[in-house]
Amino acid sequence: MNRTEKKNVVVIGGGTGTFTLLRGLKQYHRQINISAVVTMADSGGSTGRLRDEFGCLPVGDVRQALVALASDTHANEELLRKLFLHRFDKGGNGLSGHNFGNLFLVALIDILGNEAEAIKAAGKVLRVHGRVIPVTKEKVDLVAVYDDGVRVVGEHDIDEPTADRFDKSITELSLTNEAVITSAAESTILDADVIVLGPGDLYTSVLANCVVDGVAEAIRHSPGKLVYVANLMTRAGQTLGKGVSEMTDEITRYVERAPDVVLANTGEFPSDLLKKYETGSEFPVALNVPAGALYEVVALDLLAREEVQTISGDTLKRSLIRHDPRKLARKIVDLVW
Repeated sequence: MNRTEKKNVVVIGGGTGTFTLLRGLKQYHRQINISAVVTMADSGGSTGRLRDEFGCLPVGDVRQALVALASDTHANEELLRKLFLHRFDKGGNGLSGHNFGNLFLVALIDILGNEAEAIKAAGKVLRVHGRVIPVTKEKVDLVAVYDDGVRVVGEHDIDEPTADRFDKSITELSLTNEAVITSAAESTILDADVIVLGPGDLYTSVLANCVVDGVAEAIRHSPGKLVYVANLMTRAGQTLGKGVSEMTDEITRYVERAPDVVLANTGEFPSDLLKKYETGSEFPVALNVPAGALYEVVALDLLAREEVQTISGDTLKRSLIRHDPRKLARKIVDLVW
């Protein structure tokens, strides 16, 4: 194929996994058109507070995607990126814990009247290399049903479960009310040359998009190559005991289309970080794909070497082990042609 022709790469997800991948893909913006379709089910931290207080769609995943795609060529652009990532650690129950970028987006929604225009305006301010698209315009919450019949409502409570949920498995994920895919998200998926699911928490970041009406259908009807980036670590209360095979099976169950390619990590984890994860009942995802799988498995070292530093004022649990954005993006771009 002609490599001078720009291809369309669509990332579907949310959270730090999508942020990491978009950071890497941004370096190839002259070769590919980058779009991020992000979940609207976030209910924790600053995002959850703003959603409850202002009645707007959750802005956290949008903000992270915008910052990941923001231009950072000059010192003033890098300062702007840092500003959008800044989290206040003072201010009692007012500002403390809030992220400046989240507040900026909510202010834009107030001024412009809707989320779509606010995202476009923020994209211009940050000079983003790509597009960020909400998966739906509906206000929804995730609903998880576990193997013991317990039903938990809300992304935050699913993502940070109580101890009695750690060894339980999610058997069904849905939404509290009907939500329909946005026309922009649908057309973007249908026009994709490559669709990337993940990395990110299987249920609260990746499948949170796929349970929105029309998303799975768009993925099934898209001629684009479907790529699933398997997580590095299991998540207590979500994927404990699941390996690459079981996680890919869940993707296939909800999308009703098997990935064409699954990217899995073979890099060696630092032992000190593994011990931190083990205290929370979280472990490396096993590369356990059976012979005869319907998808190609590409196994390689995708691990970032530096430990992620926590940000003062951030009350949410964050991943300390993450994919390397450059390694991951390089492999995705290799799959485009």
